[in-house]
Amino acid sequence: MNAPPPCVFCEILAGRLPSSRVYEDDLVIAFTDIRPLTPGHLLVIPREHAGCLDELDEDLGARVFTVASRLARALRRSGFCAGTDMFLADGALAGQEVFHVHLHVIPRYPGDGFRLKARARTPDRDALDATAGRIRQAAGPLLPD
Repeated sequence: MNAPPPCVFCEILAGRLPSSRVYEDDLVIAFTDIRPLTPGHLLVIPREHAGCLDELDEDLGARVFTVASRLARALRRSGFCAGTDMFLADGALAGQEVFHVHLHVIPRYPGDGFRLKARARTPDRDALDATAGRIRQAAGPLLPD
């Protein structure tokens, strides 16, 4: 039986693959995406491997988001862009391609062509309330009172 291919982000962390690092500390690193959607597109990843959000320690996830937020501010302050989008795909159906949690920080420019395209729906209040109730029930043990 063949072993799965090594995680590309773990290979970057181990120094076996190159990266253009922007930031690093004991918990996370941030580097430029090799297939940027816009110039300056960054990825922020935890040093500890977590294939999906269910596997990611909450405090480490908070650190990933904090670093991403600060880098987004740095991108704007540097004049690199006028705004940013952040995107995290969790699971294959969500479009995750590398199964090591990573948060995209995508600089936005006028006319950059980047769009999240979806068809908005307009459910009635009863449907929204039912959805909220289902989520509340599942989240009960996960969220503080």
